[in-house]
Amino acid sequence: MLTSSPAEAIDPVDRLIARLYRSGLQIPAGQFREWALAQLARVVPCDGALWGTGTASQLRFHSVTVHGLPPEFPQQLVTTTAINPIIPALLQNLDTPVDMQQVFPDAEFFSSELYRSTFAPYGIHRILSTGHLDRRSGLYSLLTLYRKDRAAPFSEQDKLRQKRAIYHLFNAASHSFFLHLARTYADRPADSAGAVVDATGTFHEAQPRFLDLLDDRLPKREAQRLPFPMPAPGETVAHLDLMVRCERLSDLFLIIIWPAGPLDRLTAREREIVHCVAQGLSFKQAAKKIGVAPSTVANHLYRVYRKLGVYSRTELANLVHPQAGP
Repeated sequence: MLTSSPAEAIDPVDRLIARLYRSGLQIPAGQFREWALAQLARVVPCDGALWGTGTASQLRFHSVTVHGLPPEFPQQLVTTTAINPIIPALLQNLDTPVDMQQVFPDAEFFSSELYRSTFAPYGIHRILSTGHLDRRSGLYSLLTLYRKDRAAPFSEQDKLRQKRAIYHLFNAASHSFFLHLARTYADRPADSAGAVVDATGTFHEAQPRFLDLLDDRLPKREAQRLPFPMPAPGETVAHLDLMVRCERLSDLFLIIIWPAGPLDRLTAREREIVHCVAQGLSFKQAAKKIGVAPSTVANHLYRVYRKLGVYSRTELANLVHPQAGP
């Protein structure tokens, strides 16, 4: 009796999902989406694919990736948004694959202006799309697969595979993005979380923990943007009981937030002195390292003790380097 090998027994979508998460750091951040589309095309055969992310309220993508199609294709797609019946169908059926055949029968589609101007020039005949909305961040994602063979419509199995894979594509891409950022900003607090926004504070990426922290403190916040003013790049400010740091990312901004701890109530100079003292340096040694007078170190340390409610170097050191419990 013939039996399948373990590799053959694993569902192709499961293999795809595992590959997506395992490759988070192996694939350069800027190439992950195109690579992921190529992986999906092996599971749901297609001649081209498009992955767009933006805000649902504007139906405009701030990030678009194509696989197997010319780079100008997304712009051509935008010009016929108003006459494309698959778009409202996607918004009404989030997370469910929608076949163009469902909303535009072949007899009408292949004689339409939409087909002639947008799809015929690229040899596209079959279209399968899925839309996803993250209601907490307001981010809308669209993933569409295209086939050039009119005689090869997408099957029910194709639709099921796309439906199972799409959530993991979106989450693996975001996970990979923040993994790469963590390498760059290795000094961020251990309990912090990040989001990427534009100059208006509108989300382009957001970690689930980032949204959790906001929802806990600002449950009635607007979904699509930061619920507080954005600090200047390089600055850290307090908002409620959160610390908020901003770093520039090309023409975007990385916002890092974390629950405020005792040391966050100190000034930058006070934190500098605290770290020196916690390392066991004397006032004179700390003053030399920082470049100030020993009396300045003593004065700052006196204010630190009052702010933090501590009375000795040992208590202060335990705040900086908490001792592990039993």
